Amino acid sequence: MRLIDSHAHLQVEAFEHDRASVLAAARGAGVERVLLPGYDVESSRAALEMSISLRVDASAGIHPHVATRASDADWAAIETLVSDPRVVAVGETGLDYDRGFSPRDVQLANLERHLVLGGRVGKPVILHCRSKPGKRDAQDDLLRAIEDVGRPAAVLHSFSGPVDYAERALEMGLAISFSGLVFRSGEEASADVARSVPSDRLLVETDSPYLSPPGASRRRNEPRWVELTANWLAEQRQISPEALGERLVSNYDAIFSRPRA
Repeated sequence: MRLIDSHAHLQVEAFEHDRASVLAAARGAGVERVLLPGYDVESSRAALEMSISLRVDASAGIHPHVATRASDADWAAIETLVSDPRVVAVGETGLDYDRGFSPRDVQLANLERHLVLGGRVGKPVILHCRSKPGKRDAQDDLLRAIEDVGRPAAVLHSFSGPVDYAERALEMGLAISFSGLVFRSGEEASADVARSVPSDRLLVETDSPYLSPPGASRRRNEPRWVELTANWLAEQRQISPEALGERLVSNYDAIFSRPRA
């Protein structure tokens, strides 16, 4: 089965001593594409460096958790990184009203800057979105922000939310990526969403080292375990894993404009 991991943080400390072997294990499991999203300047720079040394893809952005600490110099650095052709996307950015590490107005301003930048450079924006359990205010604010800046290309990473939120996002042209989060209690709507996403806007990810699916190590998720979520997705859509894998690779290459070797 051909596989992709559209969101893996291999640049974090959890992979400091064995990231090359972790990536080799993923390749051995069929993972052909891996994207390392940045979440601040340091991790974005590291992702770009690893795109060369590990032959993976990179993105650059400022996560809502750290938006309140981002300076003008940090933002200038992100803009410079995003201009590099080896950086295939903007982000990870978005809104997180669950943990709320940054004030909402700061998160919204940070999100808008990324959306505008993505539209200007013609690269998709990778979006994190979480509300507190039982709430949907972050999802509603996210869609409103996308609409306000003219609907730039974007990916809802590690999907979480109600079905009508996904329907509206799809109407706006967004892609949707599923992670091991789909197996958790409270995320049952993801199965309905998985069946409704147009086949050309479907992605899977691990969000390594987080969100381990059942059957993967709880200590540290890895790109090779994306197969577990991909198998779940194939089951939801009632297609063979092989057919889904072909589609996932095709989608990845269409959504993220990758530099030719």
